[in-house]
Amino acid sequence: MKSIHCFANLPVFGIAALLLTACANQMAPAKQALDEIYNVEIATTADASKYVPDEMVSFHKEIGDLQSSYDKQDYAAVLAHAPAVLADAKNLAAAAAAKKGEIAKALETEWSGLAASLPQWITTVKDRVEVLSKPKRVPKGIDLAAAKSGLADATDGWARAQGAKASGEVDSAIATAKAGKSKIEVAAAALKLELAGTDK
Repeated sequence: MKSIHCFANLPVFGIAALLLTACANQMAPAKQALDEIYNVEIATTADASKYVPDEMVSFHKEIGDLQSSYDKQDYAAVLAHAPAVLADAKNLAAAAAAKKGEIAKALETEWSGLAASLPQWITTVKDRVEVLSKPKRVPKGIDLAAAKSGLADATDGWARAQGAKASGEVDSAIATAKAGKSKIEVAAAALKLELAGTDK
């Protein structure tokens, strides 16, 4: 690795001037190379930390080593290693974006499944509750009160899930919809009702 000591074997005469010239010539491009890497890092940090944390830790070590070389005025080392670190920074950004897209796609698929089934289940249970609420005597083994409670919770949960989805809070929307799904399944069980698409 070339450093500011690379002129140690030259005659004493002119060494100081050569060192100053070399440092002056390399400092600006070294700083520019570091800045370019940091710009990529700043734009990537949030997603990379969330979606590819292990790769982010490894990259932080790389950029830390590069910054250390710069702080030691070893600009030649910075210029020698900066291209590889910049490439890693761009690869990190690409990996984070790919992972983010993959997870987003999986979440959308999961949401689509819930959106296709949960409203139908709520309607099915609601219709059954209305039918069983008309007779004075509820059939044996049917817990109508539990069914009504589960239905109310599921209906409220689905409304909140839709609101979260509309706000772009997909994780929250799915969690809320799943809670609603559990509630409607409990309500259906209280009615001894089998819901389409569930395993019994």
